[in-house]
Amino acid sequence: MHNFFVAGLSGGVGDAVDLSPVQHQLTRVLRVQAGERIRLLDGAGRAFVVEIIAADRRSVSGRIAEITPAPAEPGVAVTLYQCALKADKLEWVMQKATELGVTTLVPLISERTVVRPASALERRRSRWESIVREAAEQCGRGRLPTIAAPADYATVLAGAPGLRLLAWEAATGQPGLIHALGRAELPVRAVSLLIGPEGGLSAAEVELAQAAGWQPVSLGPRVLRAETAALAALAITLAALGELGGLSAVRPA
Repeated sequence: MHNFFVAGLSGGVGDAVDLSPVQHQLTRVLRVQAGERIRLLDGAGRAFVVEIIAADRRSVSGRIAEITPAPAEPGVAVTLYQCALKADKLEWVMQKATELGVTTLVPLISERTVVRPASALERRRSRWESIVREAAEQCGRGRLPTIAAPADYATVLAGAPGLRLLAWEAATGQPGLIHALGRAELPVRAVSLLIGPEGGLSAAEVELAQAAGWQPVSLGPRVLRAETAALAALAITLAALGELGGLSAVRPA
């Protein structure tokens, strides 16, 4: 079933629904036929299953067949603080992080960030929002991840929600990410993950994060590219907390 985010959805089962916001996609791209069903998402946790009543190249109409809680949303809020990467890499991280279940994306400008200042990143917001929306629709998310305004590294560290974990390639002697999650106080409701840029974080930046309550963690013995590290950390976190299917790997002591 195809998914579409549409703002301002209302009505009850049996009511007609305004499909004009997605008319082009339905009639020109998907070429839906009467009797087919689509899912409209209000972005606030509800899913409207809509049956197509009539469709041609100029118009489409439908009625609400069912209203349910939106599927596929993780129970743990994960915020990804990603130091900005080159354009295509950052966009790829945003797309795949959305598919995995990220809640909030925070682009950061760090010491070794290539793209700066923040205003240069902010100009890409409309493209980011389009990428995130399409990814969320494709994978059946019930809510759109929030994309925060690009920020300087040092200004946001202290305000990060939940358990704060910093993936660092030089974290020798530090616990692996899954072990750090296992030692966390349960239940874990929110996790913040911090990933450096292509050139990595400096030792001074890591010390600054530690002073703000971030725990450096290892992602294993191999040095990962920044975009790989972001998705590996997100996947490990969600899997360990039981959000990628199966049982949680995090257990009370």
